[in-house]
Amino acid sequence: MTQMSDPVAFPQDRSCPYHPPTAYRPLREERPMARMSLYDGRAVWAVTGHAAARELLSDPRLSSSPDRDGFPFPAARSREIRRRPAALLGVDDPKHNAQRRMLIPSFTLKRTAELRPRIQQTVDRLLDEMVAAGPGAELVGAFALPVPSMVICALLGVPYEDHEFFEAQSRRLLRGPGPEDVQEALDRLDAYLGELIERKRREPGEGLLDELIADRLATGETDREELVALATILLVAGHETTANMIALAAFTLLGHPEQLAQLRAEPALLPTAVEELMRFLSIADGMLRVAVADIEIAGVTVRAGDGLVFPTSVINRDAAVYEDPDALDWRRSPRHHIAFGFGIHQCLGQNLARAEMEIALGTLFTRLPGLRLAVPPESVPFKPGDTIQGLLELPVTW
Repeated sequence: MTQMSDPVAFPQDRSCPYHPPTAYRPLREERPMARMSLYDGRAVWAVTGHAAARELLSDPRLSSSPDRDGFPFPAARSREIRRRPAALLGVDDPKHNAQRRMLIPSFTLKRTAELRPRIQQTVDRLLDEMVAAGPGAELVGAFALPVPSMVICALLGVPYEDHEFFEAQSRRLLRGPGPEDVQEALDRLDAYLGELIERKRREPGEGLLDELIADRLATGETDREELVALATILLVAGHETTANMIALAAFTLLGHPEQLAQLRAEPALLPTAVEELMRFLSIADGMLRVAVADIEIAGVTVRAGDGLVFPTSVINRDAAVYEDPDALDWRRSPRHHIAFGFGIHQCLGQNLARAEMEIALGTLFTRLPGLRLAVPPESVPFKPGDTIQGLLELPVTW
């Protein structure tokens, strides 16, 4: 391990939407542990090595609870979540395990396989509408966002006709400029989902929420507050992350014509390509933890109360694990990336996300062989570094 230099500020904007921020370059030279500084000047640990990241993310001496003293908030607005009931990502075992057990049956490989025909129908319908209205479309709004939004609504039993409302609240929650935006978005989502749960108690329908109401809420295994918190994270994460991946992956493939040609020539490469794109893009670029006990790792001591940031765009390009890590390579085996996290908090919906990306990207580039950007690539607007990485819009034609 090299000697540590001054802390690198976190988070930072990318200069290219599919590469790590250029200012993170020193982190790649200081593996496996470096230092970062937060918006308020506080110094925290940056876990930069792949092996160290997997070791620490599975260590019970790290907590993901924002209620813990020392939790590394990346922005002032994110502190607002401390005042809310936590679910899944924001809780530790045993509560986390209890919540996850409630949801696992709906996100298994078997359940995802059953959903594939519905995902394909959704993708086909959206592309039919896009082609009929084209040539030319804004791919985020016409395709990348509606695909996972429709799928998660169907899975949860949330009316898709309300998508403009909850998508707007999700944007404020993840990208609002101040704490008041986060607070108001959470208030509105709480009210909406609380009302939906009450309506479903009176008139049950089909969906995961209906199952949880009947099997868990009615039996007292969960309460309304916890169910609303779970529904919020499933609804927001269930469409935001995959929408960003679909749009950014499409943009990346259009910028890598040789790799795109390979995929078109060998469609069987698509599942591996999705894994490689997850590694390469690392859209959740900065998982957050706090130590609850002293930990010795890689020659340093992480003290109880120290914050830790896991910059996934750096970790997933560790040259000790991935040869030529800055290249897209369908021939490598990237499955052990940590784009979905690692340890007990590894993404619950990863099977569903993989299926959505495979079907969406495979069908998009099959149906539209002439797909290309409608504007110069440098003019495509993308998201700032303090949120999930992705594109604000993607103008295309064919």
